Amino acid sequence: MAVTQQEIENRLWDAADELRVAMPEAQYSSVVFPLMFWKYLSDTWEHRHKEFLADNEGLAGLSAEEAHEIEYRDYQSFEIPFIHPGTVQQRRASWSSILATITQDGLGQRVRLSLQGIETANPDKFSRLFGSMAWTAEEVLPREVLAAVMQAMDRTPKMHEGNMSHDVLGGAYEYLLKRFSDGSGTRAGQFFTPREVVELIVEVLDPKANESVYDPTCGSGGMLIASANLLKARGGRGYTLKLHGQEAVPDTAGVARMNLFMHNLTQFQVEVGDTLKDPRFKKPDGSVKQFDVIVANPPYSLKWKPWTKDPRAIGGVAPQSSADWAFVQHMIASMDPKKGRAGVVLPHGVLFRGGQEAAIRQRMLDDDLLEAVIGLPANLFYNTSIPTTILVFRAPGTKAPERQSGVLFIDASKRFAKAKNRNILTDASIADIVTAYHSKFDADGNPVDPDGDGGLAVRFAPTTEIATNGYDLNIGRYIKQAATERDDLGTLIEAYNLARAERQKTEQRMLAALADAGIEGFDE
Repeated sequence: MAVTQQEIENRLWDAADELRVAMPEAQYSSVVFPLMFWKYLSDTWEHRHKEFLADNEGLAGLSAEEAHEIEYRDYQSFEIPFIHPGTVQQRRASWSSILATITQDGLGQRVRLSLQGIETANPDKFSRLFGSMAWTAEEVLPREVLAAVMQAMDRTPKMHEGNMSHDVLGGAYEYLLKRFSDGSGTRAGQFFTPREVVELIVEVLDPKANESVYDPTCGSGGMLIASANLLKARGGRGYTLKLHGQEAVPDTAGVARMNLFMHNLTQFQVEVGDTLKDPRFKKPDGSVKQFDVIVANPPYSLKWKPWTKDPRAIGGVAPQSSADWAFVQHMIASMDPKKGRAGVVLPHGVLFRGGQEAAIRQRMLDDDLLEAVIGLPANLFYNTSIPTTILVFRAPGTKAPERQSGVLFIDASKRFAKAKNRNILTDASIADIVTAYHSKFDADGNPVDPDGDGGLAVRFAPTTEIATNGYDLNIGRYIKQAATERDDLGTLIEAYNLARAERQKTEQRMLAALADAGIEGFDE
């Protein structure tokens, strides 16, 4: 009998819910995902082991070494070793083997040894996969709670390809990610970008077969997976994409690796580290590696230690108070020079803030790297209610001729549906935004087919016009909305942003005058 999506999701949530007596919901993912992936690996290994035994009945004439060689050459793609080998405590580091010991003391230690053993036995595939595993300590998660979680999860149907597809398995993983995010409040933003925002960025960037895709702040890996899913949905081979990600939090990087495996995507590399301080993907000469498609939802307005000398600092160095433009600069440096394109979600402040950020913004526009600014609704994200924007960049000289020397502005700030905890972009809104992105424009920058954009406010503004506005990219400067009966939140925010931009320009003039007079230090 086929396993339904609903069935596996319900069973997995029942297992997660056993944790309610021991920890807040925001911490569930650190326990449930390693256990779920361990069960998936164990079920898969045991399924293939049975096939091996059935095909080699009795193993007549084979030594243990020969049998092992045949099994791992023809049947298994990873190894599940023994823990405590050569002792009376020896047992396979598999789910079923350890589950049989749940009534015995030291369960957490056996789980930890099993997960560590799998990592060690498969360094190319599973190195550092399971994160810190701090939850295996008895003082963090009592044995009886861990046992209850494992027993509940064991009621989930066998997680191998003979029993359920990777679409179902990956969908279940995504379900838990979203469920944990819904219950985690602001912490969810550390690893989960709402799927509709991910889909919009990926639709705009349109990854092709055999291309490389890179997310410098990959979280749970959703943008990498969405790239493969879009290609597959269009009849392409999603598994041909070469996926790369970097994540600062080791446990979250582990979540991403497990997520990719669950979706049957094996051509990936996820590294741990601070992308701005220590980019892990580099060329032999030490410069950052370049990719065809770059996607990111970095932490907003992150305080950071600015670069002193770094070739990524095109146009200047972002201020210590906000690394927003530093992430953009890293993405620009990481774009393939022939067909590289990048999409990044950032707060509206990047469009108009002054100082060093204004200098970087001007350089991006003067070099004609910015292709589009897409204004999103407020309250889309788990960790902030502010409105955000998607910036789309193209490698130097690779914009379409009709898109050169200008920027496309799309205002989708009113396109949302209200959900329980936040607003969401509907499929129809995503389709309208993508259509607007592909619009043709007349000499005034207005869409040739005004009905083809789903009623969105859209305009292509030449760089000369943007320059007259002091390189301010505030969407309201380029798209004039029809008067509304009353001011809504979005209108008030837009008016605030414009007023703030003017104030910051005045402040910059004041700081320049003070600097001329030998008085410095006010802008730090």
